[in-house]
Amino acid sequence: MNSLVGGKSMNEWWRWLPGKDEESLGFAVVGIGRFGTAVCRELIRNGADVLAVDSSERAIEELRQLEPSIEARVVDSTDEESMKEAGVFEMGTVVVGISKPIEASITTTLIAKDSEGSRVSQVIARATSDLHERMLTRVGADRVVFPSRMQGERLGLELVRPNLIERLELDDRTGIDEIKVPEIFIGRSLRDLNLRKNYLVNVLAAGPSGHLIINPPAKYILDQDHVLVVMGLMEDLQKLPQV
Repeated sequence: MNSLVGGKSMNEWWRWLPGKDEESLGFAVVGIGRFGTAVCRELIRNGADVLAVDSSERAIEELRQLEPSIEARVVDSTDEESMKEAGVFEMGTVVVGISKPIEASITTTLIAKDSEGSRVSQVIARATSDLHERMLTRVGADRVVFPSRMQGERLGLELVRPNLIERLELDDRTGIDEIKVPEIFIGRSLRDLNLRKNYLVNVLAAGPSGHLIINPPAKYILDQDHVLVVMGLMEDLQKLPQV
């Protein structure tokens, strides 16, 4: 399956997978431009606990108009005490969506990663150049991504669906997902799982990555290292169990 982002495989861009503890602590998104807004909206759409912060009151108000239920605060992210008071350090994952000035991006990443007493265990930062990427990595970013609205949406989806390998959107409502087999599916046959009845999705392929069986028989048993390729409505795909 091919990526929708920049013509590259999703495996190249989105290998960061949050642990259960990180996800349960929620997500902070710092910098609410197009990228940060896309991340916030995708996280909220998938039921995640999200805290959005930006130094611009206008950016925060525009986000609140789009997502009235979101917890959003005006914060100077280069000030450690302000970040602490805002609750950023109580989140398991911080997405730094700041692009300019670069100094603010780097300082925010460093604060999120290294502040004493912080519960943050993963920091994903946005870069605008190769040099920016290297600097973010040096101050502790666990993952660096390059900006676009589509990548923001993709990152938000990856954060709440850690077993998602690839998604192909057929239209606004329907898609095809390639996923790692959830733990509760391991050792069970497709007949037993009956995904069409229980989850309203159709199995297109299953098996070890790189050796998929197209239209597998009902007796096919899923193993730990297998992947599933399933098609259905987006809302039904999102209800599939996670790893």
